[in-house]
Amino acid sequence: MSSKKGTYRAVQAVAPGKLELTEKPLIDPAPYHVRLRVEACGVCHTDAATVEGRIPIQWPRVPGHEAVGVIDAIGSGVEGWSIGQRVGVGFLGGSCGHCVECRGGHLVDCRNQEYTGVHLDGGYAEVMIAKATGLLSIPKDLSSVDAAPLLCAGLTTFSGLRNLPAKAGDVVAILGIGGLGHLALQYARHMGFEVLAVGRGTDKASLAKKLGAHHYIDADSGALGGALQSLGGAAAIVATASGGSALSEAVKGLKPRGTLLALGASSDPIGSSATDLIFGNKSIAGALTGDPATGELTLKFSSLTGIAAMSETMPLERAAEAYAKMMAGKVRFRMVLTVGA
Repeated sequence: MSSKKGTYRAVQAVAPGKLELTEKPLIDPAPYHVRLRVEACGVCHTDAATVEGRIPIQWPRVPGHEAVGVIDAIGSGVEGWSIGQRVGVGFLGGSCGHCVECRGGHLVDCRNQEYTGVHLDGGYAEVMIAKATGLLSIPKDLSSVDAAPLLCAGLTTFSGLRNLPAKAGDVVAILGIGGLGHLALQYARHMGFEVLAVGRGTDKASLAKKLGAHHYIDADSGALGGALQSLGGAAAIVATASGGSALSEAVKGLKPRGTLLALGASSDPIGSSATDLIFGNKSIAGALTGDPATGELTLKFSSLTGIAAMSETMPLERAAEAYAKMMAGKVRFRMVLTVGA
């Protein structure tokens, strides 16, 4: 912690592409919020929305939405959480509980939900304030460093795969072997699917199979749709990387009633023809992370199966360096800031 009494260190975005280490005053949590002493926080590509100013935000802002820490103060009205409990905070800052989506049980789509590290200060800090409805309990046998990437990359892929119409034994293809894809391969294998990895180049084949793939397709070797159909077609394709043309081609590799699930955020249009969808009753869907209950299942499932992100760490004071390395694509595959104990 900071040597100054009543303050804590944080790394905040102050202008497009500029992160700076600063001291911030320690404050008590508002009603229905808790205060955490952060132990670890993942560095995710989505942090660019804050750091690069890609969406309207109010600077300065502390990024980070894969934060793990210990509760050290609780605001009024908070129930079910206790001081000293280790918890996580993901991208979704906490549902309101009263909007139409919340009342329908769709907490991810809460109309009043703020995003951690975007609308609210996140985990690139020694301390953060979090809304209690967004908290996840961390299993005792998961370290804070191991748990952090699972709060976004892990939750997004686990939740997406878990909600697919595909059943155990079906062919499920994972498009992209990166921060999301390397976790998706592990989850898909342990969920009982016949796993097909799709990457660029032959050099990724051995890694893909080590992570759980039964088959590997080099996307540079020819038409992806035909390659998938040669294996009988995929019941589902999980696209963890962006790229509209690749996704359009992938749709052709679906078997009848198959689904293409887009997890990698991209502004590129997918561009699939209606004909490719109509013949075979195929569909394209998207998924945004998951609710806190699914987040806790992600952590539990990961702990039970030994699934873990491939990560490297840097201390909080090197957050700008860690972020730059992540944005340059030089991290394999997740970066985690170590903050507290």
